[in-house]
Amino acid sequence: MSGIAVVPGSFDPVTLGHIDIISRGAKVFDHIIVSVLNNQHKQPLFSVEERIELLQTATKHLPNVEVDSFDGLLIDYVKNKKATSIIKGLRAVSDFEYELQMAAINRKLDDSIETIFMMTNNQYSYLSSSIVKEVAKYHAPLDDLVPNNVEVALKKKFAK
Repeated sequence: MSGIAVVPGSFDPVTLGHIDIISRGAKVFDHIIVSVLNNQHKQPLFSVEERIELLQTATKHLPNVEVDSFDGLLIDYVKNKKATSIIKGLRAVSDFEYELQMAAINRKLDDSIETIFMMTNNQYSYLSSSIVKEVAKYHAPLDDLVPNNVEVALKKKFAK
């Protein structure tokens, strides 16, 4: 495949599972835009600016990846960026059910944009940002869960 793909998410915080999907997407598409959702109805641990910085550092080894943020409808953002695809990582059947609904509404809003589902590497199938925050809150090891820069940031957030 070629062209531009968007990898959207809250990334609060970015995990190695996210990095796996981004890295694999970067092998398939010419350009990847990792875009942090600015959801004002949630109380994230990290600000949008912090999440962007963490993602930029964690993906600096991928020359065709840029990091951005958005609010509003994903499909409008994707069109604005002239992307042709949305990449979504799937860990389990429960992810698929939700993401299938999102892909269907996005297709209804603009059928020229494809949603590509990537199965998460088995070693990350249990991993979520929520689990990472819970582990970090209790100062448990974060090895093999998040990039090093994210581990440092989490330890600062939960230092007491």
